[in-house]
Amino acid sequence: MTTNGSQPRIEVANVQKQFGTVEALSDVSLTLEDNEVLGLVGDNGAGKSTLVKTLVGVHQPDAGEIRFDGEPVTIDGPKHARRLGVGTVYQDLALVDELSVAENLFLGRAPVKKLGGVFPIIDNETMNEEAERILGERLNIHVDPKTPVEYLSGGERQAVAIGRALVTDPDIVFLDEPTSALSKAAVEHVENLVRQLKEAGHSIVLVDHNLEEVLSMTDRVTVLFQGRVVDTLDTDDVTRDDIVGMMVSGQRPDDGANEQPADRRSEADSPDSSTA
Repeated sequence: MTTNGSQPRIEVANVQKQFGTVEALSDVSLTLEDNEVLGLVGDNGAGKSTLVKTLVGVHQPDAGEIRFDGEPVTIDGPKHARRLGVGTVYQDLALVDELSVAENLFLGRAPVKKLGGVFPIIDNETMNEEAERILGERLNIHVDPKTPVEYLSGGERQAVAIGRALVTDPDIVFLDEPTSALSKAAVEHVENLVRQLKEAGHSIVLVDHNLEEVLSMTDRVTVLFQGRVVDTLDTDDVTRDDIVGMMVSGQRPDDGANEQPADRRSEADSPDSSTA
């Protein structure tokens, strides 16, 4: 992992993205600072998923600029994003239940060795050792790397998904609804994982519908509404009611009455509505 002094890890400047007639992102600007947890919240269809997918290379912006550590970048795809130091954990986790913890961590990038000095085969011993090291040292999770993930708890499964994102030693980690459908104990487990990631020097973007968890885990929170940024505020300076008001009205708390605009876009109109 690299350090970048006082330069923001990510700067988004006037980014726009359109799908057909729907303007999914409208002049979005924000920063992710070094070693911070930034919350990203908004109603379904607000643009959260589109923004994240744009920053991890799934979508290409139609206009605007994205800078990593002060340098303008064009992110050509998820593999390019990983080379730029980005790790992503999606809501569905994409774990293969029948495979072991280690096999899931290194899926598609398992270490290999030469059999008889000629034939490449998976180096299971090295893979298991590395899986144990990543989960133990980075996340303080101690599970047998040979255990199939179908036997893990919800919190442990989330840890494996986060651990897989850490295999490439990213500077920036995107977490998409990391506590969705988890028990209270598992949620606390994930909250500890986020704190450990920050303590290890990572910058984190947290997408979460649970505002209490957002307020508990983040340093700042950005509220999106109909594809635009309403505001970015220090978590210590904002309440849950403030955030709900911005999500519903598209106005900052000091902009007056939080009344819902008549032209508010419906969930069905947005390509983000299923995941945003």
